Amino acid sequence: MNPGAIEETGKVATGIIDALKTQPAVLALIIISFALMGYIYYEGHSFNTGRQEMLKIFIEQQREVNQLLARCIVPDKTGGLKPSLLWLPPLPKTPELPK
Repeated sequence: MNPGAIEETGKVATGIIDALKTQPAVLALIIISFALMGYIYYEGHSFNTGRQEMLKIFIEQQREVNQLLARCIVPDKTGGLKPSLLWLPPLPKTPELPK
């Protein structure tokens, strides 16, 4: 950076500070805005952390239910399909179209 740019940046910063001295409400709004952004970030992070924990609990519970169900189903020893699985309902008849 050249020295002229540093001086100009200093003048701008001094002008902003002088403007904020004359307008304290603007300074308060800026501070409140940053506090609100921090709060929103904190709440979002907390929500996502809690959601991840609930998802882990849900997946573990589903795994336990699947293990219990796997113990309850007795596999067919014959190797074929059960007759109840081979039965399909008859297809409905379609009406003839006039010619």
